[in-house]
Amino acid sequence: MIEFKPIRLEDKPVIERYTMPSDICNCDLAFANMFCWQFMYHSAWAEIGGFLVIRFHIGGSEKIGYMQPVGEGDFAPIIPVLREDAHAHGQRLRIIGLTDRGRDMIRRAHIGQFAFASDRAMEDYIYNADDLRNLPGRRYQPKRNHINRFTAEYPDYRYETLTPERFDECMQLERQWRSEREGHASELCAEQRAMQRAFASFEALGLVGGCIYAGGKLAAFTYGSAVNDRTFDTHVEKADTRYDGAFTIINQLFAQHLPKRFTLINREEDLGIEGLRRAKLSYHPAMTLRKFTAIHLHPDEIAVKALWQEAFGDGDDFVDPFLVRYYSRRRMLAAERGGTLASMLHLLPFASELGRTTYVFGVATAAAFRGRGLATELLRRAETLCRERGDDALVLIPDGEGLREFYARLGYEGDLPVEFSAPDGFDFGTGESLRDRAMILPLRRERAVSERVLHLTWNETAAQATEPAATATA
Repeated sequence: MIEFKPIRLEDKPVIERYTMPSDICNCDLAFANMFCWQFMYHSAWAEIGGFLVIRFHIGGSEKIGYMQPVGEGDFAPIIPVLREDAHAHGQRLRIIGLTDRGRDMIRRAHIGQFAFASDRAMEDYIYNADDLRNLPGRRYQPKRNHINRFTAEYPDYRYETLTPERFDECMQLERQWRSEREGHASELCAEQRAMQRAFASFEALGLVGGCIYAGGKLAAFTYGSAVNDRTFDTHVEKADTRYDGAFTIINQLFAQHLPKRFTLINREEDLGIEGLRRAKLSYHPAMTLRKFTAIHLHPDEIAVKALWQEAFGDGDDFVDPFLVRYYSRRRMLAAERGGTLASMLHLLPFASELGRTTYVFGVATAAAFRGRGLATELLRRAETLCRERGDDALVLIPDGEGLREFYARLGYEGDLPVEFSAPDGFDFGTGESLRDRAMILPLRRERAVSERVLHLTWNETAAQATEPAATATA
C-alpha cells in the first residue's frame, strides 16, 4: 500500500514542483483548493514513479478516488500500483479529473479494463485572461453597460487589495448572502469552513484577492490562486446583490490586477446550477475543461459491456457512462450459460406519474443463445420481483414494432411518449427521441395509465439502496 501523506502547508513547495510546470488547468490541482477543502475530502499526496498523485474521498464519502497523476511523460505504467492501493482499502480504482490526454493514456495501455465518463456540471470554465480584463467587442457590450451603470450609481466606489483586516467583513458579507437565500447563518457550511482555512493561511497559500467598496461599505470580494504557471483559479467571488453590477465590476478589476503571466483564468464549475451556468457562459469561455472519471471494470461489467455492444452496437461513449453512473449488479437480472453472460436486463429506479416506477433497460440476449426464452424468463422474474417490493409499474421502450408485439404478450400496454430526467442528462431512451415511446406493465390496476406523456425522474434514494457494497473488489 502506498504511503500517502495528508496535505499540509509545508507540502506546498513539493506539490507545486509538479503542478506549476504542468499544462493541466483543472481547478482541483490548485494547492489552495486542496488544502482549504482537506477537512471534507481528506486529500493526501504521494510521489510515485516520478508523478504526483493526489488521493481523496469523493464528495466526502467513503469512496476514494485518485486525481490524474501529474508529471512528465506517460503515467499509465503506475496505474497497477494505484489499483493495488485502492484494493488495499477494499475498493475499486477510480481516477477522477482526467483530461482527454490522460484518458487516452489509460485507454491505450489498459485496453478494455476501464470505463470513462464526463459530467457537464463538473467542467471548468476557462477564459482568456485578457478577455476578462478588457471585455472587448460587441459580445461583451452588456458587461460594459453593467459596469457603467454601477460606476454611475456609485461614483465613490473603490477597488482595494484583499488584506487580513478585511477578512471579517468578507465573512459577514458571505453569511448575510447565505442567510438571505438559505434562511440560516448560524452553522458553518462547507464553503464557509473552506474560507476560514483560506483566511487563516492566506499569504502562505499564495492567495491574492480584491474588494469593491461602495458608499464606504463592502460590496464584493474575491480571491484565488495559481493552478499552474499561466493559469489562475478564482476560488471565491461574493457580492452584495443590492449593489447592481457588483459581480461584474469585481470580476473585471480583479482580472486587471492579476500578474500578466496569467493568460488563462479558471472560474471553476457550474455544478449543474442553471443560473450559474448562464452567468459563466455570458463571459464567453475560451473552453470548458472536460474532466473524465475512469473506473476499473469488474469482470461482470466487462461482460455487460461486451453483450451490450454485441446486441445494440453502441460505442464506448454511450456504454461507459452507463457503467460508471447507473450500472449495479444488484439492479441487473442475468442468465448465464457455461460461465458466459447469455442474457440480461437492468431494473432502474424512477419516479413517475404512475408512482414508484422501475424502468426495464438494456434487455439483451447474445446471438448464440437466442430463441431459448431467456429474455422472457428474465422479464417474468423482473415482474415478480417488482411486485414483491411494492412497485407501481414497470416501463420499457421497445426498439422496434416487432418487439412491441413481444412485450404485449407479457402484459405490457400503451404507446406513450416518455421524457427522462436524470442528474447528468443521460439518454435512457433509444437515442432517437421520436422512437422513445413507452409500454407499461401496471402492477396496481387502480393506477390506470391515462397520461399523455410519461415523465420519468431518476430516484436517487432508491438507487443508493441498491448500490454495491463499498468493499466489493474484483
